[in-house]
Amino acid sequence: MKPQPVIVILAAGRGSRFAGLGHKLTQELGSASVLGQTIGHAIQSRLPVVVVTTQPLAAEATRWVARRDVVVLPEVGTPGSGPLGMGFSIAAGVAARSHGGGWLVLPGDMPLVRPSSLVRVAQGLAQHAVVFAQHLGRRGHPAGFAAELFSELVQLTGDEGARRLMARYPSQGIELDDPGVLVDVDTQDDLATVRATAVGAQLPAS
Repeated sequence: MKPQPVIVILAAGRGSRFAGLGHKLTQELGSASVLGQTIGHAIQSRLPVVVVTTQPLAAEATRWVARRDVVVLPEVGTPGSGPLGMGFSIAAGVAARSHGGGWLVLPGDMPLVRPSSLVRVAQGLAQHAVVFAQHLGRRGHPAGFAAELFSELVQLTGDEGARRLMARYPSQGIELDDPGVLVDVDTQDDLATVRATAVGAQLPAS
């Protein structure tokens, strides 16, 4: 049986634009946190999930997934951190699930992406090497990469993420009736908007 694509949730950023108490990913959102709801929706998709984070957020991640499904990176600026960034996080997540049938890259601050949207993007990898969610023609997340791109994904570094890889290969947008693929939590205003939208969201038990 062919392995399923793996959802790689990126939760290693510092969230420096969020001017509030604590990290943006730990902010309360319904019965969970921002990160908890993002992970919860990924779990509901029934696709494999791995969370890439740093030590301060590791405990929050393990509220929702097993410790074996959390990759802990050194924080930026600490000894041994090296040239981190989104690219490095993607590479670490892909390397941790090297036998996946492709990978969906989902930022941890996107708690409104529906489980069904994750499944649709994953299905797109059966026909395309690179896919991405879009809503009303606007590009969003997650982005998906087929298994044959493994060697290039694990070499990513820096803050560009996978942009160059997406530019190098023809990428296919998957049009979804899900505005959540465009919504992230960068600021306090973003959080207020997401809280208003996510009222009553149901999550798996921790």
